[in-house]
Amino acid sequence: MSSLRNGSSESSSDSSTDGEDQDESSSSVTQGVEDVLSTFREKWQKELQISPPKREHQSQDTPQDPDAETQARRLFLKGVDLEKSGKLYESIQFYRRAVQLVPDIEFRIDKEEMHEKDEENSEGEHEVTREGELLQRIQKKLSKRPALCVPKTEQKGTHISVLPTEMILHILRWVVSAELDLRSLEMFSMVCRGFYLCARDPEVWRLACLRVWGLNCGNSPYNYLSWRHMFIERTRLHFNGCYIGKTTYIRHGENNFQDQFYRPWHLVAYYRYLRFFPEGVVLVLTSSEEPAQCVSLMKSRNARSPILRGYYRLKDDKVTLVVQRQDNKHVPGFKKKRRGGDLREMAEQTFHMELQIKSTNKKRHVQLVWTHYSVFTRTHKGDESTCNFDLVGNRFPPFWFSRVKSYTSESDSPLQ
Repeated sequence: MSSLRNGSSESSSDSSTDGEDQDESSSSVTQGVEDVLSTFREKWQKELQISPPKREHQSQDTPQDPDAETQARRLFLKGVDLEKSGKLYESIQFYRRAVQLVPDIEFRIDKEEMHEKDEENSEGEHEVTREGELLQRIQKKLSKRPALCVPKTEQKGTHISVLPTEMILHILRWVVSAELDLRSLEMFSMVCRGFYLCARDPEVWRLACLRVWGLNCGNSPYNYLSWRHMFIERTRLHFNGCYIGKTTYIRHGENNFQDQFYRPWHLVAYYRYLRFFPEGVVLVLTSSEEPAQCVSLMKSRNARSPILRGYYRLKDDKVTLVVQRQDNKHVPGFKKKRRGGDLREMAEQTFHMELQIKSTNKKRHVQLVWTHYSVFTRTHKGDESTCNFDLVGNRFPPFWFSRVKSYTSESDSPLQ
């Protein structure tokens, strides 16, 4: 370091004595430092490229001190900042100090930057690429074996590895079932390599996509890498739980007859529940009960009152719901002289809801945001009216998905 400083000072003194112009001396100093920097870099690169295997072997046998590596990294990055700002002479000093601590610090920093760039790529594409490589590797290994899996310990009975692949895939269709329990399929794939290979069968995922999007699914994944990738990435609904929205508001209470200045306030809270089925059926419930008491009531498609049953259609990232309800509405001013008492007329209400499916940073398709809500009413006399609601945020909060384990505990029919 001292020799470099002396060399640079000598070059600067020589340049100052050669001419009296200050601009020429400063330009010559800069040119000299750039030459020293370029020479230092070339020498450094040659030393690192002479015997890389030897350096790697040395680094493995004698690991660097973590504190020294951290300090070398800090010095090297400081030199990079100085070089970018035009301070070439100062940057050489930091580079040399960093190389003295860790000779291959530049390669280590480059490797870390490459790793960070890979992590910044799309997480979905990274997972798909890594999964594709893993799938090909497993296929090559299992192609040399007669069975998909091997028992870890000696079995007295017949092991599942004896079953042919076609039978295991048929069982997986029962696991997924008509309710599209793909979570159980993913857990099945974590058992062993053979099960992982069966759980990635394209036909199972193609049937799941057809079950979700129907005619809009198409004959191929189109822009998606596979049927599974399409099922994961494309906007859809979850069927193994409920979408729950909680609404709270403050209601004024009545004055106390003993104290006219006392005005009570009541905090009112109620829930909206939505349960979707793959064939286009939706269950709707509005209740003040907690989710633990309500989600079990929506397990069956043929749920009873007060649960409403309707239909939905999925298009792009929007889902449209149509739900009907018949209500006995009292008509004042009319009396009936029969056992029925007051005269009542049948009023049919049709609820039209449109919701947008959104995802968060960690979970996909877990939020439903209101975009339209109206109620169409038709009386027995033929009177019709439509009420459009103003979707205020506090009155119509978004729905959040919550998985319910009991919805996928049984399977009635296989995936077809």
